Amino acid sequence: MKITVISGSHRVHSQSERVSGYIAAALAPMGVAASVVSLSNNPLPLWDEGVWGDDPKWSAVWGPISSALAESDAFVFVTPEWAGMVPPGLKNFLLLCSTRDVGHKPALIVSISSGVGGSYPVAELRMSSYKNNRLVYIPDHVILRDVEALFVGDSAQGERDASARARLMYSLQLLVEYGKALAAVRASGVINNKEFPFGL
Repeated sequence: MKITVISGSHRVHSQSERVSGYIAAALAPMGVAASVVSLSNNPLPLWDEGVWGDDPKWSAVWGPISSALAESDAFVFVTPEWAGMVPPGLKNFLLLCSTRDVGHKPALIVSISSGVGGSYPVAELRMSSYKNNRLVYIPDHVILRDVEALFVGDSAQGERDASARARLMYSLQLLVEYGKALAAVRASGVINNKEFPFGL
């Protein structure tokens, strides 16, 4: 199984990227080939219609990412909370995703906050980021508050860190099982993106 972890922060050396690396490493013992796509420095242009055609700009910058997503069975979206919102680069990333990339594949939301926030990005992603690309968010999500104190070192640093590690591992195990289950849906022949390309 292949799982792609998307680090949704534009910042260099962000907590999102650190947590994404931790998640990728945590998936390895489960027999998962995990990779991280980082939006550090926000390298992707804003969406335009050229992504639907043969625009060389999009072939160069989005083509490799699209191929990696298409080969993946599931996803983890790690998003910081910026002023109560998902970073614009992550929203742009999701606009670029097609059904070929992420359609009918499960995703886990991991929201992080340097304080006590983190709930708004979960609500935002569940509300508006899956309609046309058909991404399937699993019911569980993870919110990591005071994230700088979590996942530091190889072993848990106190009860809160241990609890966060346990919850994250549980959610990742669920994601793997959803990945197996939704593979059957994609292979069923029922999906008809040609006649019904857009969500309602």
